[in-house]
Amino acid sequence: MRLHRLDITAFGPFGGSQTVDFGALSAAGLFLLHGPTGAGKTSVLDAVCYALYGAVPGARQSGQGTTLRSDHAAAGTRTQVTLDLTVAGRRLEVTRLPPWERPKKRGTGTTLDKAQSLLREYDAAAGAWKDLSRSHQEIGEEITQLLGMSREQFCQVVLLPQGDFARFLRADAEARGKLLGRLFDTHRFAEVEKRLAERRRATEARVREGDAALLADAHRMQQAAGDTMELPELAPGEPGLAQAVLTSAAVARATAREQLTVARCRLTAAESAHAAAEASLHRVREVARLQRRSAEARERAERLAERAGVHQEAHARMERGRKAGTVAPALELREAADAAHRRAAAAEARARAELPAEFADAGAAGLAADARRAAEELGGLESARRAERRLVDVVAERGAADRQERADDDMLQEAEAWLAGWETARPALQTRIDTAQEAAALAERLALRLEPARQRLAAARVRDSLAADTEEARRRALASAEAAARAKDHWLDLKEQRLNGIAAELAASLADGEPCAVCGATEHPAPARKVAGHVDREAEERALGDHQTAEERRGRDERRLGAVREELAAATAEAGDTPTAQLADEAGELEAELARARRDASALHAAQQELHRAEQERERRLSDRRQAELRATSRLAQRDNLDRQKAALEAELAEARGTAESVAARAAQLERRAALLTEAADAARAAEDCAERLKDADGRLAEAAFRAGFDTPEAASAALLDDAAHRELQRRLDAWHTEEAAVRAVLAEADTAAAAGQPPADLTAAEAAEAAADRRLREAASARDAADRRCAELDRLSASAVTGMRRLAPLREEYDRVARLATLTAGTSADNERKMRLESYVLAARLEQVAAAATVRLRRMSSGRYTLVHSDDRAGRGRSGLGLHVVDAWTGRERDTATLSGGETFFASLALALGLADVVTDEAGGVRLDTLFIDEGFGSLDDQTLDEVLDVLDSLRERDRSVGIVSHVADLRRRVHAQLEVVKGRSGSAVRLRGAG
Repeated sequence: MRLHRLDITAFGPFGGSQTVDFGALSAAGLFLLHGPTGAGKTSVLDAVCYALYGAVPGARQSGQGTTLRSDHAAAGTRTQVTLDLTVAGRRLEVTRLPPWERPKKRGTGTTLDKAQSLLREYDAAAGAWKDLSRSHQEIGEEITQLLGMSREQFCQVVLLPQGDFARFLRADAEARGKLLGRLFDTHRFAEVEKRLAERRRATEARVREGDAALLADAHRMQQAAGDTMELPELAPGEPGLAQAVLTSAAVARATAREQLTVARCRLTAAESAHAAAEASLHRVREVARLQRRSAEARERAERLAERAGVHQEAHARMERGRKAGTVAPALELREAADAAHRRAAAAEARARAELPAEFADAGAAGLAADARRAAEELGGLESARRAERRLVDVVAERGAADRQERADDDMLQEAEAWLAGWETARPALQTRIDTAQEAAALAERLALRLEPARQRLAAARVRDSLAADTEEARRRALASAEAAARAKDHWLDLKEQRLNGIAAELAASLADGEPCAVCGATEHPAPARKVAGHVDREAEERALGDHQTAEERRGRDERRLGAVREELAAATAEAGDTPTAQLADEAGELEAELARARRDASALHAAQQELHRAEQERERRLSDRRQAELRATSRLAQRDNLDRQKAALEAELAEARGTAESVAARAAQLERRAALLTEAADAARAAEDCAERLKDADGRLAEAAFRAGFDTPEAASAALLDDAAHRELQRRLDAWHTEEAAVRAVLAEADTAAAAGQPPADLTAAEAAEAAADRRLREAASARDAADRRCAELDRLSASAVTGMRRLAPLREEYDRVARLATLTAGTSADNERKMRLESYVLAARLEQVAAAATVRLRRMSSGRYTLVHSDDRAGRGRSGLGLHVVDAWTGRERDTATLSGGETFFASLALALGLADVVTDEAGGVRLDTLFIDEGFGSLDDQTLDEVLDVLDSLRERDRSVGIVSHVADLRRRVHAQLEVVKGRSGSAVRLRGAG
């Protein structure tokens, strides 16, 4: 990573905009960042860290955002930090703008603008910067990935902070471990310790859970065994619990099987006793049933004897009914004939009631003749009916003609009114068309004028822009010319100073016995010495390079000024001297006129369409008027013809309808009379037929009753039984015969007769004996079932316990293995002699690398006296692994770093910081760190040690590094030529670059 340029605006103590050219400072290899206390030396480093990570170093993190803003900044100036750097072969530019409370654009008060970030990359092929991202998170991840280190690592490795490494040198193992843990990101090893501990707790919980399940099975087995099983006195997790549970389960199963055998024997004896009791009860119940059956049969026989008279009467009634059944068809025929005769007589009476009085005494034949005469008269009215329907049609046609005449009159009036206004409407429509056509022509002319006006306006705006660019280019060309002149004067001054001190430069190459390049002498008694501020060849060449660079910059700026002036002349030639505002007004007026003309021209098509529709309407109305005149002529002849037809039809209808209101009414009268006469004739003939059938049915009924043995038909009808009475009487007779047969069958049974001769059966005693045997059987069966269930439950729970023990075995092995690893990595195991945690072990290896890398530089700084070594001894009762000692070559003894003096502590801390930077760089993937900053501590060194430390820092240039020293030690200003001075003032601090190429 190499820094090129840093731009700061309104940041920390810097009220305005400041630029730090790290490229020029890095060319010297070693440069000094100095200034009075509080000027802002450390703020420059804060700005670098803030640009990269969006935050300042840890000790100054409080108040991120708005408090980074300078109190000296103007209200409208926003805080901004821009860093130009090269990392991993890529040229990047990072810009950070923290949150800003700016004044509101309207009204009073302030509003908060959010933080902004921008990452750009320089494209060498295109020669331009391209945007990569504006996301805070994406930029942070990209920078962290490219640098390969976090902000904490960067602040410890690149920005070596004030006093941090001195504290690190003297710190105890715990504090040293915290710092190394942040730098080397050993959190993953701590996570391994944590994960192992969590896994140990998890497996231990699972083992305890398995043991608890075994104990639960044991408790259930104890309940199933009836509390005869003894539980092991062991807690979950204790060894031997599973085997003790299985042993107790085996004893409980053996006891349960013995109890099952005893219960089965008792059940067999109870089943035999119960079978004997059931057989005895069955015999007693059968004797009791037969005795009850015999008694019930005797009672039924007595009841039958009592009802013998009723049975005889029912039998005689059934016989009379059977005889009357032979007369039933004749009775039904007579009743049907009588009903038909009554219905026919009623129908005849109703039909005669509808006839006029003159037909009341007429017979069936007379009524039929009158009906035929009415029908003949009705047929004669058919011609009159057709005439009546034609008269209706004639009246309708006459009314339609009148309505059409009125409609034509209305249409003619409307057409005349519309045609009367045509002569005024057509010129108005033609005027609208002419106006729209003129607007279209005007729009074409305005469009031709508008485009040149727009071109002049665009040229005028370019002219105004180029005028400002010309002034800026002129100022830059003038500044470049002045800078070139100053660079030339500086180069000539250095050249003259070198020529004045060339003798000392030549004398530096003299050697005893070697001839002088000037005089040839081999003795050099008084060679010239270099004085303070001597200018060597490298300084002169750098000044010459600066002069040439300034000349090139002046040439570029002058060429740029010429190009801008040419562009301004071309724009002025096209736009003229007319002000841009006037050209904009003229173009606006043309655009407004063009818009109005186009709007008026857009009405042309609508006006043409409207004129076309109006002409079509005129033709239609003229055609309608001609058609109406033709219809009026034809209506006169039609009206005369209809009037003649109406008069003839009315005369014919008056003769046909007689006294009726109309022919239809007369026809309706005749139709009704014919229908009534026909109905009355039919009813009279039907009544005569029914009377004949009734007389014949009476004769047949009298003959049937005599043959059946009845004196009169009425007697036969009274003896006749309906279906319900017949079924009821038959049911009573059948029930009598069935009961009589059943009683005789029971009394004839041998078993029943034998039981009747025995003593009464004692059913209560037999049932009590059977109930007692049944109770004993149920109790034996329940005992057997309980013993069977107990055995099955114990077998099931024992199998479950065996399965749980087998499943728990690998889990217990895993727990033993994990617990051993967890205690080993946590440093609490007896196998871990030094009580080192895993993270401490890794950090100890890193600290050993850091001590080795730091020793290389510490030996040079201390003239070979001191060496840093890593110690893994335990400190007091704490854990070992992060000890740091110094070996004194003068005494040959190893001692604690806290015994070093102030100056020794500084250069030991510096060597440790540089060694740590190398190790962290290698750990980060070998990212090259070309720029380092060391903050304070040089004031504690004597001159010789300071020279040795500076030699070590200067040696870093061998790896093409540049080192910035942040200090206000005055002696460093004489020893280090490249300097960045921070000057503070009442309006804020400023930076000045001195002695850099």
